[in-house]
Amino acid sequence: MRLLDLFCGAGGAAMGYRRAGFEVVGVDIKPQRHYPFEFHQADALEYVAEHGQEFDVIHASPPCQGYSVASHVHRDAGKKYPLLIEAVREALVRTRRPWVIENVKGAPLCGITLCGTMFGLGVFRHRLFESSEILLQPDHIAHDGKIGDGTYFSVAGGAGRWKSWGTVQRNISKGTVKEWRKAMSIDWMTRNEIKEAIPPAYAEFIGKQLMRHLKP
Repeated sequence: MRLLDLFCGAGGAAMGYRRAGFEVVGVDIKPQRHYPFEFHQADALEYVAEHGQEFDVIHASPPCQGYSVASHVHRDAGKKYPLLIEAVREALVRTRRPWVIENVKGAPLCGITLCGTMFGLGVFRHRLFESSEILLQPDHIAHDGKIGDGTYFSVAGGAGRWKSWGTVQRNISKGTVKEWRKAMSIDWMTRNEIKEAIPPAYAEFIGKQLMRHLKP
């Protein structure tokens, strides 16, 4: 089974899908020298329009800054970010292939939410997954959202200080690259790459469900 990984970054989702049994091909408009599988530097929407039907499944992780709570300060200051989810969804539907779109909480997606606590990871990293297929969600054990005691890390470049995010104050734990890699279960990315990655465990969980949909 072949899976097309759009907006692939350095391959957090790709590794999970490979572990679920897919042959993965990544596409990103930026060069990704640490992407662990076959990679094409290209515009994701153009690539899926031309090649989408060559794949069994398509995953897309369009830029999240336009939807993220963490970026609201920059948006309030007038910075513009691309809002691509609707265009991506339309492009994926046109392929008539099973598809998944991933993004941050606050993005206009309808689906399941995954959290690092569901997989024993050292991050919360809540992410939304919308799919053309029915996806099940593990139990989401209640947690208080606090970060900073060394148990959980904010893998987003925080500086170890109290910082206000809306009405919630969190101790943003900076952590080292080694700690981030352990928390995310990713061992091949740089600091900047891992900041934008999703844990492979998320995509492996999704991928195994997709395999059950695809195979009799």
